[in-house]
Amino acid sequence: MDFSLSDEQESFLEQVTAFVRDRVAPEAARIDESGAFPRELVSEAATLSLTGLTIQKEFGGGGHDTVTYAMAMEAVSFGSATLAVILSVNNSLVAEPIRDHGTAEQKDRWLRPLATGRAIGAFALSEANAGSDAANQLTTARPDAGGYVLRGTKVWVANAEAADVAIVFARSEPGSTRSRGISAFLVPLDLPGIRRRASDSLGVRGLGCMDLTFEDVRLDAAARLGGAGRGFAVAMKALEGGRIAIAAQALGVGRAALGEAIAYARSREVFGQPLGEFQAVQFQLADLATDLSAARVLTWRAASLRPFVGRVAAEAAMAKLHASEAAHRAADRAMQILASEGYRRGSTIERLFRDVRAAEIYQGTSEVQRMIIAEHLLETRAD
Repeated sequence: MDFSLSDEQESFLEQVTAFVRDRVAPEAARIDESGAFPRELVSEAATLSLTGLTIQKEFGGGGHDTVTYAMAMEAVSFGSATLAVILSVNNSLVAEPIRDHGTAEQKDRWLRPLATGRAIGAFALSEANAGSDAANQLTTARPDAGGYVLRGTKVWVANAEAADVAIVFARSEPGSTRSRGISAFLVPLDLPGIRRRASDSLGVRGLGCMDLTFEDVRLDAAARLGGAGRGFAVAMKALEGGRIAIAAQALGVGRAALGEAIAYARSREVFGQPLGEFQAVQFQLADLATDLSAARVLTWRAASLRPFVGRVAAEAAMAKLHASEAAHRAADRAMQILASEGYRRGSTIERLFRDVRAAEIYQGTSEVQRMIIAEHLLETRAD
């Protein structure tokens, strides 16, 4: 694998890094404290194509490859995990499925606004009883008069507070079970019959998470994204890109936590010498740096393979699993190194500790990632 960057990539990532340093990082604590959706930062991110990184330039996107996307998400997350997740949802879970499965009319209506930041997208898959078991969909889209009637409730829908459109997954074939008979729909969130209810969370606050209830929402047939009954495949492909982005997001948080620990180890004196001169601390820092570096290689590998092999379910699962758990360890060890200074409410490490925990849960828990990896291994061996 060759991860050397072109001059264009280096220039772009330098711009992203400067944006994070000057605009994103100074706002991170305020976003966390207020829980407010950072609309202004999203608009500013759009000027760097961060709302449509992998979307073709003809649709207003950046036209970047998936490795550049992962690098950019890590850089953004180093400043704010919240903004990184908002952008990754818009990119991987909304814009890319429309790019891959949308009709010309759907692309004209939604892809350019999403890629340029004039619209924000949401991804409505999870339900109260369909989280890890995503095939257990109870939301229905009943065929009716050339269209559909949508009914059900989705939970923990990131971006929903500000979103203009959501990809909603619903059972469209009566009598179908599990992953069969599920279709995907592009649902404008200003339609009659949609109710939003805010959900608060421990970390990554400001995502605009909402529970969405659809009460007999009427959709025309043109709202369906992809083939009838093919929605679960649309969701699974989207989640592969999303998991690569979440791995990158976790890396950004982990790198920020490691940086806090290194700075403290250099400046804090105990027993007459800097904390960082104690081998017990040195070994912890060395292990964390190695752990995060290994996770980065897994993430870049999954990102580099995606355009060539089509499906990277196992590779994306490995990246998300290792990166999220490595980043969690980094935040946990950093808090231990900072001790009471890190445990203090309002400290940077306290925020990072809360933010990184979500990476082991959303878009498939660590247990789900292990199931995906094991299934791939057993299928491979069976061949």
